[in-house]
Amino acid sequence: MKLDIIFGFEPKVPGSSPGEGTKIMKKILLIAILLSLISIPLATSAAGIVPCGNPGQKACTINDFFTMLGNIYNFLVLYIAAPLAVLGLTIGGVLILISAGNPNLQKMGKSALWASFWGLVLALGSFLIIKVILTALKYQY
Repeated sequence: MKLDIIFGFEPKVPGSSPGEGTKIMKKILLIAILLSLISIPLATSAAGIVPCGNPGQKACTINDFFTMLGNIYNFLVLYIAAPLAVLGLTIGGVLILISAGNPNLQKMGKSALWASFWGLVLALGSFLIIKVILTALKYQY
């Protein structure tokens, strides 16, 4: 029965509401996409986040701490925020394309486009905020 839901076949259970199997399938698909977006980059580049303290490397200093914070920021922006924004822009564009005159679907597509656009602008613009703070603290990077 559960395999039917995963593979897209909605079960015909007496007393259940129609569309319940589709809702479960959408949740499973969303969770799988989010986990893959997070786990693939994490598995490929997580070793480069901490620049010191590993066997065969130098001892950590305060400069290494700030380097690690920069690596975490780059990881979050480049491997998580940017792909999610591109995915949101794509979904918003597809919703507008398939709306076929349906104003609700077109409105949902526009809101997805704007939310993704502003999310990407904030994620990429946060570099300026970090740079201003580090310059005010007289940190040389």
